[in-house]
Amino acid sequence: MDVLNPKTYDAEEDQLRERTQYSQMDKLIIPMEFQQQPVSTGTTIVAVEYDGGVIIGADTRTSAGSFVVNRFTDKLTPLTDRIFCLRSGSAADTQAIAQIVTYQLDFLSAEMNEPPLVRIAANCVRRLIYQYRDDFVAGMIVAGWDKKLGGQVYSCPLGGLLVRQPVTLGGSGSTYIWGYLDNNYRPNMTKQECFDFVLKGITLAITRDGSSGGCARLAIINKEGVERIDVLGNDLPKVFDL
Repeated sequence: MDVLNPKTYDAEEDQLRERTQYSQMDKLIIPMEFQQQPVSTGTTIVAVEYDGGVIIGADTRTSAGSFVVNRFTDKLTPLTDRIFCLRSGSAADTQAIAQIVTYQLDFLSAEMNEPPLVRIAANCVRRLIYQYRDDFVAGMIVAGWDKKLGGQVYSCPLGGLLVRQPVTLGGSGSTYIWGYLDNNYRPNMTKQECFDFVLKGITLAITRDGSSGGCARLAIINKEGVERIDVLGNDLPKVFDL
């Protein structure tokens, strides 16, 4: 025992250690990969501007290594009434960023007595991703509608870049559907065309990417508000129909 530096007693730390320790039986049943891998949203996120607003979509799978830990995650996180962020990367990191930015925008909205702009929300996300670029694993998309510029989509990938794009993808599943995007995207699509485009892209990514799966969550954001649409796995378009 070190007399000069005795161990301190921390009840919360002991409880956390007990919860995270695996029994001998657990070690035999649970593969080592699952015990060591962090929880990730390893995902597919898509956001597209259309004439009048934006349409965003994502799959619902959260994984830890090769194990699915949640089949129905909501990766479309509201920052304000008409601004959403789409999360990919570490689930804990992206949730923390979304909660911090939500608090900042609530404070700004109360101070300015008006809803914040989409680009301000995107810049708040970018600043946190850049500030903690060595610690966080977070690639996010910020999309929404405001009265100044209408519907907008901003990409905030790893490292803290911020760029506005009419259409953007993110997550592990995005690598499988860039060709689909290049071949099918057209500027100034209608709301229905944009909705079908996003849904088909997510379906293709779910089919090909092992880290994407579950259902498809979509949201239509415009002047009237937000319309959330969940498409169950059984109702997704068939691949051979695309």
